[in-house]
Amino acid sequence: MLLWKCGAILSLVSGEEITISFYFQLMTTYCLPLFSPPDAPKLPSTSVSPSGETEEGSSVTLTCQSNAYPAANYTWYKKNGNPELQPLSENTPLVFSSIQSSDSGEYYCTAENELGRRTSRSISIDVKCEFLKDMRITHSQLEGSSVNLTCSSDANPAANYTWYKENEDSPKASGQIFTITDVRPEHSGNYYCEAQNSRGRQKSTLHLIVVAGNYNNLAHTR
Repeated sequence: MLLWKCGAILSLVSGEEITISFYFQLMTTYCLPLFSPPDAPKLPSTSVSPSGETEEGSSVTLTCQSNAYPAANYTWYKKNGNPELQPLSENTPLVFSSIQSSDSGEYYCTAENELGRRTSRSISIDVKCEFLKDMRITHSQLEGSSVNLTCSSDANPAANYTWYKENEDSPKASGQIFTITDVRPEHSGNYYCEAQNSRGRQKSTLHLIVVAGNYNNLAHTR
């Protein structure tokens, strides 16, 4: 800040002199440019939006950030056991417009500039299925006239299974595999499994077991 003083002398008719002083302030601001020295990327930080449970079909964004000069370039990867991973995206953020259960897994990003490259810690994405799908029943006949019925589904969280026989209220068994030992004619009928998790409940198609005479004829319908 500079302070200037100016003066003026006035002569009156009577010959007297009057001195008047004026003060002025001159304020200036100096801006000095700040220069950052070149710096390799720091450990990248990652985030998932929205946070909380990830539902199938929703939009999910993964963000990667690192302090670096010059600015870092970012690349996203998904872990799959392959040492020569192909990059998923060379942009940040990585956006899933409609995420699927197959997108579940661990992801990480790299930040790189001309001075170095750093890799972030992994973040885990666990996509919850909105419904149970691809219900399947298979069977195998074991020695001693026994039958295994196996129920499976693509569900996340994992489903619990209950077995029923058509027109019977009480369940026949629980678990993914239902075993009928020593198959007899009274075992004939339609069987189905019910899968349930926190996201929903679904029944399989019917499975027909036909037992006649001294031999077993197994068939199934979908």
